[in-house]
Amino acid sequence: MNHPRSASASKLVIAAVMCTLAVACSKKVKEAPPTNTTPSTPPAATTTDTGPTAAGAYGPNDLDTDACLRQRIVYFDLDQDALRPEFQAVVTCHAKYLRDRPSSRMNLEGNADERGSREYNLGLAERRGNAVSSAIQASGGSGNQINVVSYGEERPVCTESGEDCWARNRRVEIIYNAR
Repeated sequence: MNHPRSASASKLVIAAVMCTLAVACSKKVKEAPPTNTTPSTPPAATTTDTGPTAAGAYGPNDLDTDACLRQRIVYFDLDQDALRPEFQAVVTCHAKYLRDRPSSRMNLEGNADERGSREYNLGLAERRGNAVSSAIQASGGSGNQINVVSYGEERPVCTESGEDCWARNRRVEIIYNAR
């Protein structure tokens, strides 16, 4: 049951893994967030990036204190379900968190903007959630810890009509269920 789509999906996963390795080997440089992103909650002024403990595992409060774990929204281009390269490091960080905490579970909530039919947007949002899930699994996260939910256009964060607003609605939100 080898489909041409499976081959391209495999190539995408391999490319994602290669990007992950390149990011992991590169020097960490603090970058400004992309211009079309709006953090779901502003970072607390007193929070410091603790990173992994000496043993390499994250502590119980790291979902709130580790900079890469605070980023829980992955944005997508119009009518696309391909993971943008600037979100690969975020996905890799969440994959490490899942590896280090086998009892953790997450929902990947796929969303779309208001353009397109309800059915199309539900399908697109699900494909976006599956793309993030595949990238997390390619980075070592377990599929047993991940649940993909599609909301289509039903849960917009912005209700205005315009590209800036639509861009904020084309997203997958990473929601942890247990720590």
